[in-house]
Amino acid sequence: MAWRRVRDLAVKTGEYEKDGETKGRYENIGAMWKNDDGDLMLTMKRTFNPAGVPNPDGRDSVVVSMFEAKEKEQPRQAEKPKPKPAPMDSDDIPF
Repeated sequence: MAWRRVRDLAVKTGEYEKDGETKGRYENIGAMWKNDDGDLMLTMKRTFNPAGVPNPDGRDSVVVSMFEAKEKEQPRQAEKPKPKPAPMDSDDIPF
């Protein structure tokens, strides 16, 4: 049974101005997963602390937004290992 990521979970951590427009700054905190049977599961970053999310209204809850899951960047191709230098015979050592 395969699980696939269907949503990214994020919290709003602040705002910024771009081209005269106020935009939200979000931090990804986890993902929602769905399996072949339709079951759902959430995974969250172990380091996420909801107490650190700005709370200007003094609420006792945190809003977690769900966004369409984006494909992760393809991992870089592993660099080819550099060839090891040929071992030297003791006769090759100049001292």
